Amino acid sequence: MSSSTLPTEETLHEEKKHYVIKPLVDLVDDPNLEQDAEGLEDDSPYPEVRAAVANTDDPDMPCATFRAWFVGLVWAVIIPGLDQFFFFRYPSVTITGIVAQLISFPIMRVWARFVPAVKIFGVSLNPGPFSIKEHVIITIMANVGSGSAYATDIIAVQRVFYNQSPSFGYSWMLVMSTQLIGFSIGGIARRFLVQPPSMIWPSNLVTCTLFNTLHSQQYAGIGSRGGISRERFFLYVFIGSFCWYFLPGYLFGALSYFNWVCWIVPENVVINQLFGTASGLGMSVATLDWAQITFIGSPLATPWWAEANVAAAIVIFFWIITPILYYTNTWYSKYMPISSTGSFDNTGNAYDVTRILTPEGTFDPDKYKAYSTLFLSTTFALSYGLSFASVTDFLLAIPEQITVIMFIFGVVCIEVWHTEMPVWAFILALFISFFYILPIGMIQAITNQQVGLNVITELIIGYALPGRPIAMMMFKTWGYITMAQALLFTSDFKLGHYMKVPPRPMFWCQVIATAVAGTVQLGVQSWVFSNIPDICTKHQKDGFSCPNTTVFGTASIIWGVIGPARLFSGGQLFNGLMWCFLIGAAIPVLSYLVQKRYPSSFLKYVNWPVIFTGTGLIPPATPSNYVTWISNIDYHHILLPSVPQERIYRF
Repeated sequence: MSSSTLPTEETLHEEKKHYVIKPLVDLVDDPNLEQDAEGLEDDSPYPEVRAAVANTDDPDMPCATFRAWFVGLVWAVIIPGLDQFFFFRYPSVTITGIVAQLISFPIMRVWARFVPAVKIFGVSLNPGPFSIKEHVIITIMANVGSGSAYATDIIAVQRVFYNQSPSFGYSWMLVMSTQLIGFSIGGIARRFLVQPPSMIWPSNLVTCTLFNTLHSQQYAGIGSRGGISRERFFLYVFIGSFCWYFLPGYLFGALSYFNWVCWIVPENVVINQLFGTASGLGMSVATLDWAQITFIGSPLATPWWAEANVAAAIVIFFWIITPILYYTNTWYSKYMPISSTGSFDNTGNAYDVTRILTPEGTFDPDKYKAYSTLFLSTTFALSYGLSFASVTDFLLAIPEQITVIMFIFGVVCIEVWHTEMPVWAFILALFISFFYILPIGMIQAITNQQVGLNVITELIIGYALPGRPIAMMMFKTWGYITMAQALLFTSDFKLGHYMKVPPRPMFWCQVIATAVAGTVQLGVQSWVFSNIPDICTKHQKDGFSCPNTTVFGTASIIWGVIGPARLFSGGQLFNGLMWCFLIGAAIPVLSYLVQKRYPSSFLKYVNWPVIFTGTGLIPPATPSNYVTWISNIDYHHILLPSVPQERIYRF
């Protein structure tokens, strides 16, 4: 589109089109980028965005209609319920908003065609053709509840590890507070993470492309293209993928793990440790199960250079350093699996936390001395070191009443029920989230990779309040998930910005859908623990071994019960990992100095925050999940001009 003078207000009203305002001045002090932006009054300076996002808008297009809210709320019940059910299974199946995005399209087309255009209490049941903005509202309501609410794992750990039965009132207020309080922080960060054009949020570009494809009334190109329609092609692919999943999913489960090297020498321990999937390092590099590939998220929306950095991290940390640590028996690792989500005692058995607790559920030092220190698998321990490094590596308009109500929920939750958590710790956790949201948000907006605050919050509260596992889990959840929810809120606002959806309906659809989703997930979780036999045991017959809950529970023992002072301080077993804080701070500085001296060095392609945090889902994920994820890169990105990371944000 040319950079001609913008139309007058009268012309806009007549044509019902509104051109996007010129992008705001970028956060980055880059004269070249600003010059590019000045030459593109109506478009983004980035080709990826221009290819996926329309630069025109119809302000009269239906948006937050009754039918959009109705269908969106239906999805806010179905998707969170199913995701919560499968959350306890390995590999878990996560149903994301893209399912609602696809299925809602034909449903709403039928609605627009056959439902009478009448009004009930002044609300139209059928305002006309199904609009793309209605589609965005529905998809966002479905997406905010996908996955599992982080705080539900606190409830699960209390059930499985500490034999407690939390009440529904406590559980509901905990989930609502942790899920919703981050939205206010996201609103504050919108100025920095949504409005600047350099904050592209790559995953949103995929969603925008699908929206525009579905609602486009004609094919690209000139003249008749011939061949089958897009709808028929999609139907064929859907049927084919559905049939294919029966192979690794149901008929031949070995294709899901596909440890073909281990099949050749099944009795060789070293080969199984290196090439195995469930408790090995995944060097087999193969799977035919999409659920294994996407266990850590879809590989198709992440920039290829970010995936290349993650690949380097896997090779360096888990294929080179991990075997060295393991076979030199560092941390007594050879007495345990090389990769595991659990913790162990000095006999090699699963650590029994009940043997070191008082009747009130707090730490008993005498019982701890009589029992055993806690041991971790090599990959588990190394993942903590990478988290330490990632935290130091990158340091170098919404209604306030949401904040207030959710803060009150949090205070009531920790004061009324027996949590051993003081209010000052709650406030400190919120401050940590607020402090980190901008640097972490910038990284995610560029790389599609989010730095987790779960480990640093565990470390802080472990030193501040040792011996209180429930308080530790709550502090970690408020300290980490508040930021994560704020970034989810911000990401959705960027999607609304791309799709020209007004901020107010965007805000309310997220808040209400999140509240509905959290309530549904608590109900499903209660049903799961009441009706699935042997749930959260290692060899549960249907795979409901609860890998995420096991990691969460193990972390509660490490940081909450025993405390970091007995495991990570000077003279303790894992003290060496504390050097990772210094390493994480020093490497970017050294890298910067080398690049100043040698500008053409390969280091200009290295993104240290992505390297340190890209493997952050190990455990419960395994190196095999990452290897297959990397092998499914959308390789066409390599051939396209991409956003140079050094022009956007210099680390």
